[in-house]
Amino acid sequence: MALMEQIKAKAKLNKKTIVLPEGAEPRTVKAAEIIVKEGLAKLVLLGDEEKIHSVAKEQGVSLEGVQIINPVQSEKFESYAQSLYEIRKNKGVTIDQAREIVKDEMYYGTMMVKLNDADGMVSGAIHSTGDLLRPAMQIIKTKPGVSIASSFFVMEVPNSIFGENGLFIFADCAVNPNPNAEELASIAIASAENAKSLCGIEPRVAMLSFSTKGSAKHELVDKVVEATKIAREKAPDLMIDGELQLDAAIVPKVAELKAPGSSVAGKANVLIFPDLQSGNIGYKLVQRLANAEAIGPICQGFAAPVNDLSRGCSVEDIVNVVAITAVQAQ
Repeated sequence: MALMEQIKAKAKLNKKTIVLPEGAEPRTVKAAEIIVKEGLAKLVLLGDEEKIHSVAKEQGVSLEGVQIINPVQSEKFESYAQSLYEIRKNKGVTIDQAREIVKDEMYYGTMMVKLNDADGMVSGAIHSTGDLLRPAMQIIKTKPGVSIASSFFVMEVPNSIFGENGLFIFADCAVNPNPNAEELASIAIASAENAKSLCGIEPRVAMLSFSTKGSAKHELVDKVVEATKIAREKAPDLMIDGELQLDAAIVPKVAELKAPGSSVAGKANVLIFPDLQSGNIGYKLVQRLANAEAIGPICQGFAAPVNDLSRGCSVEDIVNVVAITAVQAQ
């Protein structure tokens, strides 16, 4: 069974409520019908009800079983504004400003997640990544003990003997430009958790560098070495090693030469890149040159799941990300 089929099967077992703030966006409306029909999640669309139904009619879509909420007309509008004021008053936000902010579907959706009226949120078909992450960082915030929110891609490489039969987690490829050692350790631990919970694989984490086990000396290498040490201290049961070059991380013969005795080298399935440049370049190289499927970016580290879409996303992409978010919420 392909990974997305497994994820969808998991989503159906314990149906969660996912809010989509871009309720009148045509691809989102089409995806909503599919999500409800397939039983992947309970769904809430935000926006003007008349406009959403008009779009549905234009697209030939039924929204039966989909809840539609217009934030400014919602019975919970004032309580959300009061809650947002309490969360943000130390940052100088007044109650009047809070009321204006909650009119924005992105903030209203985030408040739904914060106050447990939804289990997760998906956005990005017409909003930027910053539009999603900003309210999430302000309101939902990170899990206790997690220093940073980050992202990962699930990479499915066809006809590959490496990783988990061609399956990998790549992180962080979309959010943090230059994480420090503490943050890199946090990204590694979160990615390992998602490898297990979302993909059902036993994580073997490689902290990537241009050096393997001291073959090069540089402050950039030092960061990866320190991150590996911190991750081991925080998650002593985690199979993790570093610093490792990419070939030492995934190719058994190279691992025997460069990192003999390592429990990870040669068989890593979770690859942690030292910065955003290398991560973003790395996943796109594999996607394009190996014809790999890149599922993501999927956010991690938040106290509740919120996920981003590409503005060029397809209806299928939206359906898939909602299913992933629903499983994360479980």
